[in-house]
Amino acid sequence: MDCTFKTEDGKFNFRVGAIIANGRKVLMARNPNESREFYYSVGGRVKVGESLEMAVLRELKEETGITCKIERMVAIHENFFVDDDGVKFHEISIFFLIKPNKELFNIENGQLTKDGPNNEYLEWIDLDNLDGKTIYPEFYKDLDFNSISETKHIVNREY
Repeated sequence: MDCTFKTEDGKFNFRVGAIIANGRKVLMARNPNESREFYYSVGGRVKVGESLEMAVLRELKEETGITCKIERMVAIHENFFVDDDGVKFHEISIFFLIKPNKELFNIENGQLTKDGPNNEYLEWIDLDNLDGKTIYPEFYKDLDFNSISETKHIVNREY
């Protein structure tokens, strides 16, 4: 069971994200079935009883089909947002930098995820040339993942 639940005021999510960086290019996912066009981190919800490390490695395997290793935790992201249906979300995501892996770097733009929503695909996003692309989390644009020596705490609040 995923660590997510509804309340009278909205919804809570507990997630992990995988930062797969090759220089300033980051592997992200996109679901073309969404009403808005945006890219998001590889990752997903933590399951009850699952460690953060186990969760991110499971999500990576599910989405890329590749067994990976974690380099280190780099960010804790508290995100307060309202979805397209007007539901308020309180989301906590823990982001891990993934060790460089030749198999990951060989993923081609447009490759379908292994176990995601229909037509969800992976794409390398150049953080220095977004060319109008919307990405989540937005803090990806501002960080040099390879020089972070401490875990960052980032808070985004829409409401």
